[in-house]
Amino acid sequence: MEFVISYDMRAPGFGTPTREIYRTALDQCEWADEIGFDVIGLGEHHASEDGYLPSPIPMAGAIGGRTRRITIRPNVLLAPLYEPIKLAEDLAVLQYICGGRLEVVIGAGYVPYEFQMFGKRREDRKALYMNTFEVLRRAWTGETFDYEGRSITIRPIPDPPPRLLLGGTHKAVARRAARIADGFYPPGGENWHVYRKACLELGKPDPGENFKALGPIYTHVTNDPDGDWARIAPHAKHVVESYAKWTVEAYGKAVGPFAGGVDADDLRSSGSYLCLRPEEAVEMIQGLGRERTFILTPLLGGLDPALSWAGLRLFEKEVWPHVKEMRD
Repeated sequence: MEFVISYDMRAPGFGTPTREIYRTALDQCEWADEIGFDVIGLGEHHASEDGYLPSPIPMAGAIGGRTRRITIRPNVLLAPLYEPIKLAEDLAVLQYICGGRLEVVIGAGYVPYEFQMFGKRREDRKALYMNTFEVLRRAWTGETFDYEGRSITIRPIPDPPPRLLLGGTHKAVARRAARIADGFYPPGGENWHVYRKACLELGKPDPGENFKALGPIYTHVTNDPDGDWARIAPHAKHVVESYAKWTVEAYGKAVGPFAGGVDADDLRSSGSYLCLRPEEAVEMIQGLGRERTFILTPLLGGLDPALSWAGLRLFEKEVWPHVKEMRD
């Protein structure tokens, strides 16, 4: 099992101020590193009213300075929105700041306004995404190369280069990841069998039968599930509604399990947003099995840091001792 703690830095007006969200997130990343979590995940979106993290690279650098062993994983980095040469430099420096612990999931993006904001065409996103990937690979060899008629040399040369994973769900992405990437990252495990088959056909190491698909999106450990859920529900509702809004803009309709509307009771009963007593959390995590990913999103939608920390401390005391042996 992979244990992940994830942040998107949202700070909606009804929640915790942005300054406190950032300060708390860095403290919690240090906590996750110390107790033995595997990965810190960072999202990316732009121009969101709630301040969703637009700049995962500097945030990853700050986390790198506060941690010692945990993998730092921007997931996903919206590759089409970056100038590839500058991105290659920034990630090279970031890899040194992180002590070689950087792993980047490259994605194509989907929100129309984000492409407009950076002067890109959404319909070009797949070509832009692959161009950026190819530039990163060439840049980190240390060799001078030609790019758009310019001679390019990147320094420092990252040693080792950050691992690059292709994020996505389609079969074509799975096959492409087998050919050119260090891995494939389909959040729900979509088309993992296609990726595995392609890896084996190419003579590459077997990535395993199953992708470690994500478990519940949010888990909060508490001795008062009903009371805490009443405080958490508005934040969970905000997060789900914002994703629904983005999918409407991108695809003309809401996409996902709550596309028909968001109700706090439905969220809680969905199995994706959980408030559990410690013994229930242990049972749930053990029930996921070793071939899954358990994720904590402790500052969900700008949640009160005091409530967030209470859940983490109870997790550390009464859940972690019973599940930490499930780590890879």
